[in-house]
Amino acid sequence: MRRRAKFQTEQEKGPQPLYTPAQRARRDATVWTLVQGVLAPIQFVVFLVSLVLVLRYLTMGEGYGAATASILLKTALLYLIMVTGAIWEKVVFGQFLFAPAFFWEDVVSFGVIALHTLYLYGLLTGFIAPVPLMIITLMAYLAYVVNAAQFIWKLRMARLAAAETPMPAGVVA
Repeated sequence: MRRRAKFQTEQEKGPQPLYTPAQRARRDATVWTLVQGVLAPIQFVVFLVSLVLVLRYLTMGEGYGAATASILLKTALLYLIMVTGAIWEKVVFGQFLFAPAFFWEDVVSFGVIALHTLYLYGLLTGFIAPVPLMIITLMAYLAYVVNAAQFIWKLRMARLAAAETPMPAGVVA
């Protein structure tokens, strides 16, 4: 008779909490949580405006300057949120990036950054024409939406798990 392997899949074990009690206390105590909470919606609003401007340029051939300015602002916000997010991860999880709890979100974030950086390279060097630059931007924006959805889903799961397991008394950050 064959023995069954003694391992469980993640689903069989049940959902793992996103934060330990100590990590949750550090998350709640650091100013970087507020910084992320402010920057993320600002970046999303800039993304929406920029998306409209990019689509306007691609469909009507008008507004290249406005579209470019909006992409540059979106890219600056992306870089800023990545740096502050890395600091947040260091404070909460003890490492700047690729903490196990946010590993895949960080991986996709680097793809988003790579596409935005490709746009900047093409714009600043002139090696990429305006229409292909806008196509690169749309690819970057699609990756950004996927990444934002990852974070929203992950934080929603953390909120649901936190509601089920209250913070123990006396936990210190």
